Amino acid sequence: MSVQSSLYTIIKKNVRAALEEDIGSGDITASLISSKTTATAQVITRQDAIICGTAWVDETFRQVDPDLSIDWQVKDGDSVTTNQVLFTCTGSASSLLTAERTALNFMQTLSGTATISKHYADMVKETKVKLLDTRKTLPGLRAAQKYAVTCGGCHNHRIGLFDAFLIKENHIMACGGIAAAINAAHKIAPGKKVEVEVETFAQLEEAIDANADIVMLDNFSFVEMKEAVDFVAGRLKLEASGNINEDTLLDTAKTGVDYISIGALTKNCQALDLSMRFI
Repeated sequence: MSVQSSLYTIIKKNVRAALEEDIGSGDITASLISSKTTATAQVITRQDAIICGTAWVDETFRQVDPDLSIDWQVKDGDSVTTNQVLFTCTGSASSLLTAERTALNFMQTLSGTATISKHYADMVKETKVKLLDTRKTLPGLRAAQKYAVTCGGCHNHRIGLFDAFLIKENHIMACGGIAAAINAAHKIAPGKKVEVEVETFAQLEEAIDANADIVMLDNFSFVEMKEAVDFVAGRLKLEASGNINEDTLLDTAKTGVDYISIGALTKNCQALDLSMRFI
């Protein structure tokens, strides 16, 4: 799986900000090493995982020292096992050490996101549901984590507040009702997807009548979700949301909803344990 070209501008910004944060006025410990000293470093994983973040690693080493050479043994989306070699990098020893933490931070975070996404995707692979991420991402790493979610086999919800409407309880109250909010959305941005969150069947009917594209069923029971699927009968898409975890995921998928959104894909990911050693 390759990174789309539209991501590269974001990757460069991510890396530039991370290096500035880490290096500051200079890596004083790496300055102990002669600029003429070269080395080869090997990075391995200490855990089974799904790999993600190779482009962020490449860009980190490039920005620190374009003369560093990386030899990848894996690509984004690959499944790896404990102690597997991910890549080797050769060049200035001081440059390798300066780049190490930033490069590994990106890979461990994004691989952690991809790994939990694969875990959830595998749980519902026998169903037709699509699992969606949310906007509960690490600040500054929205695009990176949403890319990682796709590497793990899940899907992206809206990227931000700009690319689709998601009308929730407070929007509904401020706009004067579901129909008023949906009608305003269609007028403001014709062609943009309009999703509305509902808590009752009466609100579901109102959303259908107002021509919503997607309805988010907030904290509906399994029985209520199944009833909603039968009632909608394909007239619009249904998304389940709210307190969905490993214990409730499969039963939610079996109700027949089209989507399930899960904040845990990006906010509950555990960073992958990586190690870099000179060889």
